Amino acid sequence: MSTTLSKEPAREPAPEPTGAPPVFSIRNLWKVFGPKAERVPGSELADLPADELRRSTGCTVAVRDVSFDVHKGEVFVVMGLSGSGKSTLVRCLTRLIEPTSGTLEIDGEDVRAMDKARLRELRRHRAAMVFQHFGLLPHRTVLDNVAYGLEIQGLGKPERRALAMKVVTKVGLEGMEHRRPAQLSGGQQQRVGLARALAVDPEVLLFDEPFSALDPLIRRDMQEEVIRLHHEEGRTMIFITHDLSEALRLGDRIALMRDGEIVQCGTPEEIVAQPADDYVRDFVRDVPREQVITVRTAMRAGGCGGSDHPGSLAPDTIVAAAIEIVARSGAAACVVEDGECLGVVDHENLLAVVAGIGSERAAVS
Repeated sequence: MSTTLSKEPAREPAPEPTGAPPVFSIRNLWKVFGPKAERVPGSELADLPADELRRSTGCTVAVRDVSFDVHKGEVFVVMGLSGSGKSTLVRCLTRLIEPTSGTLEIDGEDVRAMDKARLRELRRHRAAMVFQHFGLLPHRTVLDNVAYGLEIQGLGKPERRALAMKVVTKVGLEGMEHRRPAQLSGGQQQRVGLARALAVDPEVLLFDEPFSALDPLIRRDMQEEVIRLHHEEGRTMIFITHDLSEALRLGDRIALMRDGEIVQCGTPEEIVAQPADDYVRDFVRDVPREQVITVRTAMRAGGCGGSDHPGSLAPDTIVAAAIEIVARSGAAACVVEDGECLGVVDHENLLAVVAGIGSERAAVS
């Protein structure tokens, strides 16, 4: 599995959890397809391998005992190969697919207890979905496609068109608002889908492999668009993908799924530096580690003494950048935070990270 990452500035740190409840809180969530599916969670059947469970009950477990929180302003990526359960999981969050069992809350409110009216409000106002297949209305212009959700909400035509035009401009489609979908490229159509979701001003954007059908260059443009919009708005996003490089570029945290279960959940750095098992280790094997791992992980703990910090580096400096700095100076560099030297990096331990030597050790601070 080959993964190529561009050399980019370090990401802004993920938002710290506050005293407020998570935007989404999921506990022990199951989705089982088949006859009498509700008997599987919590029973001895739950421990059966997938093939044996299917033979003995006719049931298939798509999501198996999944728990995680998504915090306000976070980009939370769920990734896995085809059939891992990731798309079923994201559809469970707004009950486009009904969970079999478990707890599912948004802002502390029980989603599974919502009636039809409350569910409509959730889907129209609070959590908007961007799908792989754009689902644009072919007879409508770009502007009217973007305004469709506002129309469903009952806004008058002048108001919804004015709001839609602001979002059209935001996603870089100004001048194309009167075109029909058939007159647009695939990337432009996906921008319309993104704008339609943004127009209703949702609390959370849910992306279900939205860029997987796009050409690589267009896909990269759309990833950069998502990063730009997130930096500008700080909107909470849950992003589903099967592509590791996409997950590493976009995610504040990544949940890696296999056979319906989350096998590891952590920051991109934690996933690459400290894979939880052989499956994750194989998944990240070809990742250019120096572009993901930071000097906070690479450093030798301990101060350098004195108030001067030669070649000082911020803790979130990626190893690739640190190697260049250390090579130019020919000396070790201090890792400094709030004026305090946390540790030291030199050629030896930086290159050890690149080689994967000693990286699966202490937890990332």
